[in-house]
Amino acid sequence: MKTHFTSAVVLAAMAWALPHAAANAQVVKIDGSSTVFPITEGIAEDFQKAKKNAIKVTVGISGTGGGFKKFCRGETDISNASRPILKKEMEDCKAAGIEYFELPVAFDALTVVTNPKNSFLKQMTVEELKKVWEPAAQGKVTRWNQVNPAWPDAPIKLFGAGSDSGTFDYFTEAINGKSKASRGDYTASEDDNVLVQGVSQDVNAIGYFGYAYYAENQARLKAVAVADKGGKPAVLPSEQTVLNGSYQPLSRPIFIYVAVKAMAKPEVKEFVEYYMKETPRIAKEVKYVPLPAKAYSINLEHLAKGKKGTVFGGEAEVGVTIDALLAREAKL
Repeated sequence: MKTHFTSAVVLAAMAWALPHAAANAQVVKIDGSSTVFPITEGIAEDFQKAKKNAIKVTVGISGTGGGFKKFCRGETDISNASRPILKKEMEDCKAAGIEYFELPVAFDALTVVTNPKNSFLKQMTVEELKKVWEPAAQGKVTRWNQVNPAWPDAPIKLFGAGSDSGTFDYFTEAINGKSKASRGDYTASEDDNVLVQGVSQDVNAIGYFGYAYYAENQARLKAVAVADKGGKPAVLPSEQTVLNGSYQPLSRPIFIYVAVKAMAKPEVKEFVEYYMKETPRIAKEVKYVPLPAKAYSINLEHLAKGKKGTVFGGEAEVGVTIDALLAREAKL
């Protein structure tokens, strides 16, 4: 009887301890942009190794908009974002008592891609991209020669970001002149790997997503050079063209947003500080453009001094250069 009783006590103690151990486990919860995901995932993996898995970091992909919905409900500590927080999201966070730090982490060259077997599509103007993607094109502009008479009478197969994606917001603002204004008859996904797959399998396909996903799949995709308005020459996305400001209007800053309450947790504070230290290396590894060292120092200064909020005023601006971003952040 004594043996059975002892076993029962041990089992009961284990049953009590397991959920309590799980509840007390140190976890950093992150969700949001698929564009920022490769940086955050790389840093999370290295951080967990460095901590010998004493701290767990979970990273989801629900798009920038989807991530902010969770963030403003207090469900996550950090939100990956491929555009600044918008007014509606700011209002939602305020209503829920969620304050945040806005930390730019890198620059991305939002990349227009086609199938490598496509022989005619080497460059496009912003006007041609608008002809393809504007709301009025839905059901009407369905063949390539309708965009440019020099192009073949072949069907256009479209792949693009889903409506919860910050990439969708930024692309539509930059190309169509209004955020979220887009034709709807295309294959949409917040997961850029789905878009890579689609474009790589159709010679008449065109799509757009963050540069890291193009760089990782260059054997399966071809980047399209983009000519900005005003008769400027077409420019391919690259680190150099992002740094010198010539890849416009599709060069953009990307961010993480950290909840102020979450920063009070030692595991989140330690992870964010590690993130600022390691981002230049990881960003370069996954083919984004790291910010100057000064930017990460400004981020850490904002955290230390409690400088909350956004420098963008709730607008998804187009064409912000690295220098302009640093000047704004320094004034926060």
